[in-house]
Amino acid sequence: MKPEPENLILANDEPPASGTAKGVGSVPWLGVPFDLRNCDCMDLMRGFPDKHFDLAIVDPPYGIGRDGSARTTSSHGGRKAHAFKGWDAKPPGADYFCELYRVSKDQIIWGANYYPGHLPPSMGWIFWDKGQRICSSDGELAFSSFDRALRVIEINRVELLKEGTIHPTQKPVKLYTWLLENYAKPGMKLLDTHLGSGSHAIAAHYFGAHLTACEIDPDYYAAAMARIKRETAQTTLFA
Repeated sequence: MKPEPENLILANDEPPASGTAKGVGSVPWLGVPFDLRNCDCMDLMRGFPDKHFDLAIVDPPYGIGRDGSARTTSSHGGRKAHAFKGWDAKPPGADYFCELYRVSKDQIIWGANYYPGHLPPSMGWIFWDKGQRICSSDGELAFSSFDRALRVIEINRVELLKEGTIHPTQKPVKLYTWLLENYAKPGMKLLDTHLGSGSHAIAAHYFGAHLTACEIDPDYYAAAMARIKRETAQTTLFA
């Protein structure tokens, strides 16, 4: 039986919220406060006061059964195999969205076309154009609470081949970097309720934002922690 991964606070400058699971460790080589936990997102959010986070950037389950993938090969590079785990059987319910809106001032929510009953009217939607017209979807939609024009960002899905995927619905670091550059400011408190592959954490590290995030699956969490350390250690060593 594999040992359960520890919850990890990276360079944290404030105490963890109430209800934090045991096994919290500190890794001081990251330059901004990071609080990354292996726990349920509802437990995480309940531990914070109203509007604690400046911005939540989240990618919850869509409810379409894409929680794994078979290996494929093709001219565009194919897709790595990921075990099917069953977490994408249904989208989150009203209790999730109520807590999300309670703890965050603004939100960017990926897969928003799957949650029409839980989103307020907004003009500020975001479309990620994946840069290829193949059998998979041309892009993905995100709701944003910002009162600004709809924006399209083109980042080729080939970026995922360059990064190497550790999660079946992984998004590129470049996508999160673009979101932060256009919707956040350094020093902001960010929330991610479904850390997944850790792409958001890597982008937030270089951007200089303070990220609190959780991942409920222990395998994804362990893989994300290893990836975050690997992807941020080199620049830290030479800083």
